[in-house]
This record gives sequence, C-alpha cells and structure tokens, in this order.
Amino acid sequence: MKMIIKIIVVLIAIVAVSLVIAMFSKNKYTLTREIIINRPADTVFNYVRYLRNQPEYNKWLLLDPNTKISYKGEPDGLPGAILTFESSNSKAGKGEFETKKITAGQRVDFEIRFLAFTANGYMDVKSLSPNSTKLTWVYNSGMNWPINFVLLFMDMDKIIGNDIAESLNNMKHRLES
Repeated sequence: MKMIIKIIVVLIAIVAVSLVIAMFSKNKYTLTREIIINRPADTVFNYVRYLRNQPEYNKWLLLDPNTKISYKGEPDGLPGAILTFESSNSKAGKGEFETKKITAGQRVDFEIRFLAFTANGYMDVKSLSPNSTKLTWVYNSGMNWPINFVLLFMDMDKIIGNDIAESLNNMKHRLES
C-alpha cells in the first residue's frame, strides 16, 4: 500500500511540474518560407489569391485525392471567401481556409480553422524583376496552456515548415510549367 501511495505521489509531482513548465513555455510560433518563382508578380499574386488553386499546390489538400472540397462565403478571390475541406487522412483532416484580407497585387492574409486549433498568416508577393517574384508564406499558430507543453518536444518548424516548403515548390512547378 505504501508503494502505491509513493507511485501516486510521484505521478502527481510529475504532472504538477509539467503544468508549471507549460505555464512558462512558449505557446505561439511563426514559420516563414520563401521561394523565387520565375513569373511576373501579378501572375503569382493572381494565382495565390484564389482559393480554387489551393488543391493544385497545397500539400495538405493533396494528401488525399478523395478530399471533399467546397466553397462558401464571398466570391473566390475576395476577403470572406472560404474553402472547406474534409478528408479521412488524419494529416489533412477537416477544416476551412478563409481569405481575411487582400492587399492588391501584394499580399493575401488568411485564416485556417481546424477542429483542434486555428492558424493565420499571409502570402506576400514581391517583384524582383519583370519575370522573377519572391513569394513569402508566413504561418502563425500555437497551443494554449497546458497543451503548449508538447511544443517543447515538437519541432513545428520541421513538421509544418516542410509542408509549407513543399506547397511552395508545388506552386512554383505549376506556375513555371
């Protein structure tokens, strides 16, 4: 009986220490990826602003060819346009991409909503020359306390950052073909 009590006390102490560590750990992260696309900036911008193009390059939407995709809200290419998706693949899952703001010819702000979390960010288009454009994808997310404890052990830059980089490469290939 004393052994069981000791085990319970140790388990409670471990949980308590983990909760305290989580209180002082980061709960937000920002990922940034860039790529140079050999196309004019207006071509790149007019591609990224439309949600209907996401299934052609977005790594998460490409994971499952049977992903159910629909559109709602404002017309595509405008703030308030929403792409909804549902997949049986756990990496894709179920959620929505919403265009939140558009800065003409330059930037598209978005929000991604999943059942468990929300992320936001933007894609920024910058002309480097008449036929060369830098596209920057910024992704912001996080986890609330006490779940943020897992961020100590997960490399979100590698996990999600690699998916963003793959999406950008898919877009580059598509636009330069």
